Amino acid sequence: MKVYSGDFDVEIKDDASPLTIADKNANDIINKYLVETGIPIISEENAQVKYDIRKNWSTCWIVDPLDGTKEFIKRNGEFTVNIALVENGIPILGVIYVPVLRKLYYADVLKKETYILDVPEDDFSFEKILKTAKKITYQENNGNRIRIVGSRSHMNNETLNFINSLKEKYDQVEIVSKGSSLKFCLVAENKADIYPRFAPTMEWDTAAAHAICNASGVSVISQDTDKELIYNKENLLNPWFICK
Repeated sequence: MKVYSGDFDVEIKDDASPLTIADKNANDIINKYLVETGIPIISEENAQVKYDIRKNWSTCWIVDPLDGTKEFIKRNGEFTVNIALVENGIPILGVIYVPVLRKLYYADVLKKETYILDVPEDDFSFEKILKTAKKITYQENNGNRIRIVGSRSHMNNETLNFINSLKEKYDQVEIVSKGSSLKFCLVAENKADIYPRFAPTMEWDTAAAHAICNASGVSVISQDTDKELIYNKENLLNPWFICK
């Protein structure tokens, strides 16, 4: 947030995505804590470990220290910190923090529990803030209106065609725009009904949000396999998917 409120430079990485000192700082701090667990880490800002080694990891952390760097640069507040614990390719724990709103989502998939809470500015006691947590449970939409999550930065013809197909099934179609992993949270919180993603994402973009969704009763289905997305793949690029 110190970087966010001041002046900062923007680098362009080899994949044409932006990078700021906030990405790097957050990554350093998160790695410092997670390395103490002894569980290997996949992070967007770490050097990627070869699959010959990763394929032997039964458990790993998957981290995006600043998801939504484009939103961070625009200063619209729609960026997050994403941390997931993945076991045998499946997210079992997930944490998403929204620094500008000071909101924290966390999920235990095995217990089927997702929570949201507000983080105080002046008294960060983990035990205290947990007492303020509110449970999130997804409620399936059975009406004639559907709310579709669209990206602020990625809306292509495939997505538009999918939206048009839903217009033939529903009387009312509403588009809800958000950046970063907050798109998943809208569905988990019943503020939207479906999030189609027909554009590139990486595993660190989705793992924590996938846990948030699964624990609240929402699926994140690959368009390639018609099954839940899996993680720590040889190629860390996700297939297209639908969150609903």
